[in-house]
Amino acid sequence: MNLWGAAIVVLLLALAGLVALNWATFNAVTTLSLGVTQVEAPLGLILLGLIGLVSLLFMGYILLLQAAQGVESRRMSKDLHAQRTLADQAEASRFTEMRGFVEAEMRRLEAQADTGRRELVERLAQLQQQLQDKLGESTRTLSAYVGEVDDKLDRRLPPPAP
Repeated sequence: MNLWGAAIVVLLLALAGLVALNWATFNAVTTLSLGVTQVEAPLGLILLGLIGLVSLLFMGYILLLQAAQGVESRRMSKDLHAQRTLADQAEASRFTEMRGFVEAEMRRLEAQADTGRRELVERLAQLQQQLQDKLGESTRTLSAYVGEVDDKLDRRLPPPAP
């Protein structure tokens, strides 16, 4: 119970105590003027009834305000839930979009790597062919030099005896 509720309970208890202690005075019949006529009635009970009626009206008003607040709270809760669901869907959509982008980039990078590998293999094959060509050319050149040296030696040295 909050401070206001406690204060209202204390005031109602004080009023009940006052009425109980002064019940005879509250029941005392007096002449009341209603403007057009005069009536004999207990003024204390009439005022007590009016206080009760005003209290009931205020309590009804408070209940009405609380009911309106509850309805508004539920509406806000539903709106909040709908917005949260919408935000979750948007987030999921962004994740899906991000996944698609990452997969496309991975495919692009894999294709680029495959192209680079193919170019490297082709370049290595060309270099290997060039190396084999140079090696063959060097072998032929060396053979030609050896043949020349052999020829010169054959011309300068006498043939071996049988």
